[in-house]
This record gives sequence, C-alpha cells and structure tokens, in this order.
Amino acid sequence: MTALINLYLRLAHFVEYRIGAALMPTLARFLFAAIFAVYYWNSALTKLGGDLTHLVQPSFNGFAQIFPKAAEAASYDITQATAMQKAVILAGTWAEFVLPALIILGLFTRLAALGMVGFVVVQSLTDLFGHNAIADGSTLGAWFDGAPDSIMLDQRALWIVLLLVLVFRGAGPLSLDELLKRRLRIS
Repeated sequence: MTALINLYLRLAHFVEYRIGAALMPTLARFLFAAIFAVYYWNSALTKLGGDLTHLVQPSFNGFAQIFPKAAEAASYDITQATAMQKAVILAGTWAEFVLPALIILGLFTRLAALGMVGFVVVQSLTDLFGHNAIADGSTLGAWFDGAPDSIMLDQRALWIVLLLVLVFRGAGPLSLDELLKRRLRIS
C-alpha cells in the first residue's frame, strides 16, 4: 500500500510541478485570448465611437457606459462630466485595449492580469449599480443555487479565477515575460 501511495505522490508532484507549471498559465492565456480579448477590444471600440481622438478625449459613449446615471442626468453631454470622470473614462478605455494585449503577449502578465481582475470588479459593480442590473435577480444570481449561468456571481467569478491563475503562476514558458527573464538571466 505504501508503494502505491508513493507512486501517486510522485505522479502528483510531476503533474503539479512539471506539467502544471507550464500548461496552466499557457492555457489560461490562450483561453483569455479566445474568450475575452475581442469582447474587451470591442467594448473599448464602442467608447471611441469610431473616432481615434477619443483615445485622449473621452466620448459620450464612454460616459454613458461607465457613469450611466451621471450621463443620463447630464443628458449624455460629455462636457458635463467632471475631470475625475473623464480620467476614469480614458483609463477604462485604454485598459480595455492594453491589458488584454499584454496578457496575450505574456508581457508584464501578472500586473496585467491583476489589472484585469480590478477591471472585472469595477465592471461588475457598474453593471449592478450603474446599469441597475441588481434589480434583476437572475443577472446577479447566487452561488450554490444549482444554476451556473448567472452573469455576475457565476460567470464573473470564473473570469477572475482564470485571471488569478496568471497573477499567481505568471505567463508560462511561451511568453515575452519568459523571454525577458531568460535574456536578463533572472531566476
């Protein structure tokens, strides 16, 4: 029996430290690219409204998406947005372009994934309270309810766990982070 347990422990160690260390972050980056990159880039494009000047000057689209209640109160007039609101709109727009690109490239992956975790949390809070999704109980959902398809608690929790794999495990061997590490001979 001891030999069987030792065999299991050796196999588990091999899977965790040899296969898992390379496979999990690489797979997490691939899934992020396959599932979320286009979603976030398209979302950022809606904030630009077809005009690249909105990379440096916020648009009413971004105002309406990020601060829906304030935008409605201001009749969607971006000139009524505060300096802080404008800064948040620009930062959010840039984040939707830059953070997914960094994750896909595997460059500064831990920071980019941590930034995306924060982004998903803010996005969820904006959806719940700004767009009043909290009024729709099915959107919020509940854990341990046997229905794994609510947008907020179920799906976004999985998004965050996927990103946390990258925060804690890094980008994996097929990444610019690994290339930099080898180039700089950092262990």
